[in-house]
Amino acid sequence: MREAPKPFWSPLSAGIVLGLALLLTFVITGHGLGASGFVTRLAAQANDWVAPTATTENAYFGPFMKAGNPLMSWITWEVVGVLIGAFLGAKGAGRIAVKVERGPSTSGGSRLMYALIGGVLVGFGARLARGCTSGVGLSGGATLAVAGFVFLIGFFAAGFAVSFLMRRVWQ
Repeated sequence: MREAPKPFWSPLSAGIVLGLALLLTFVITGHGLGASGFVTRLAAQANDWVAPTATTENAYFGPFMKAGNPLMSWITWEVVGVLIGAFLGAKGAGRIAVKVERGPSTSGGSRLMYALIGGVLVGFGARLARGCTSGVGLSGGATLAVAGFVFLIGFFAAGFAVSFLMRRVWQ
C-alpha cells in the first residue's frame, strides 16, 4: 500500500529557498533564472536541422545560430536541472502520479485543452515580454527592474481575470 504523500512546503519556506537559489544563481553565473529562452533556443535548433540557411538568415532565429549551438547555453542546463530536480523532489515526497487534475464539472479532455491554450498564451506572452515569470518576474524583481514588477502585476491580474471567467462563465 502506498503511503500518504509528504505535505507541501509552507509558502514562506519555499519563498526563502527560492530567493536563496536566485541569489546563488546571480553570484555564480552573473545572471538570474529564466526558462522560456530555452524553448526559443530549442525551436531555433530544430529549425536549423530542417532548414539551416533559412534559420541563419531569419531575423529572430539567426542571432541564436550565430552565437553557436543554441542548446549549449546555460539556460538549457538550467531547464534540464529543473526537470531532474522536480522529478527527484516529487519522487522523494511520494507525489509521482499520472493523472489529470480537474474540477467536478470539467472533463479530462476539456482540462487538457484549457491547459494547452493557457500554456500557448503564456508562452507567447513570455516571448513578447522577452522573458517568463522566473526571468522577467523573479530575476527582474530581484534587481528592482520596473519591467519585473509590471510583468508580475500583469501576470497576476490576467490569472485572476481568467480564473474568474473560468469559474463564472464556463462552469
